[in-house]
Amino acid sequence: MTTSTARVLALLEILQGGGIRTVPDLAARLNVDERTVRRYVGHLLDLGVPVDSVRGRYGGYRLAPGYRMPPLMLTDEEALAVLLGLLAGQRAGLVTTSAAASESAAAKLRRVLPKALGRRLESLLETADFTARPRSGTAPEAGVLLDLAEAARHRRPVAISYTDRKGRGSDRTVLPYGLVAHSGRWYLTGADPAGGEVRTFRLDRIAAMTVQSGSFVVPAGFDPAATVLESLAHTPWTHEVSLRIQDSVQHIRSHLPADIATLSVIPATATPDDANLADTGDTSSDGPSALAAADERIGWVHVGIRAERLDWIPPVLAALDRPFVIERPAALRDLVRALARRLDEHATAD
Repeated sequence: MTTSTARVLALLEILQGGGIRTVPDLAARLNVDERTVRRYVGHLLDLGVPVDSVRGRYGGYRLAPGYRMPPLMLTDEEALAVLLGLLAGQRAGLVTTSAAASESAAAKLRRVLPKALGRRLESLLETADFTARPRSGTAPEAGVLLDLAEAARHRRPVAISYTDRKGRGSDRTVLPYGLVAHSGRWYLTGADPAGGEVRTFRLDRIAAMTVQSGSFVVPAGFDPAATVLESLAHTPWTHEVSLRIQDSVQHIRSHLPADIATLSVIPATATPDDANLADTGDTSSDGPSALAAADERIGWVHVGIRAERLDWIPPVLAALDRPFVIERPAALRDLVRALARRLDEHATAD
């Protein structure tokens, strides 16, 4: 490959990065003069690559909007990043209902890559293994995911047809604040335009959606990911568990993530028996900042859990190995005692 040909391809790669590139910038990056840059642009035009010339003080060259490059030009690192991203998305359960999409995309990518690079990436895919198990979450329709993303970005209300976890269908209007990927599922968090109540919706339960007219403003400081985790922790399952644990927030969180339990720091001036902080979320008398400040401090923390079953909680309490008090339900005390008896039997067995 001649030096000039290599630089024409380098120019094409730069333009593929998007945006308008000024002639002086291109000349500096290609190590040529500005007249040569214009000649290289002419070569691209002769090859059928639509390069737009933008006039004005901040003008320059760019690829025509919407143009798709027939040959895929990626460095080794870029190709590796794309393939690993496809693989990670598939294993995390975040692909859309077109389950074969990531596999076909990876196959197309390998077909257009240089043979040497393709062989190296193929070797990686054949020999690499993962310690985390692949997730099999229910995926949403690609159109729903992309349409909601666009509506959230442009602050447009949406009308959705939704089926809740009990199988009840409804039509509602939502102000989409953000999309969150968690544990193999996609979630939409947004507000009811009438009452302003913030809700969380699983995307795989949205059968249809349409973008509505109007606009809205997302509240300052709103955190979609934290909102989804708190919403999951407050899901009304069969059992509502209330505990007090004498431990640091950081240690408790390592065993009870934010989507499973809500934590509330009990003020040092209060006695544990006076603390009834269920349903307050990750807060304390001084607000969320106090919880963050108490992350590593040992003290009494209220823990709220909503669960369909109770049998998994005693082993978690045993793993924490910290003083605790069970406020409710009484059935949890029986399960903890039963676990203690089994552990004692195992410890004394010959």
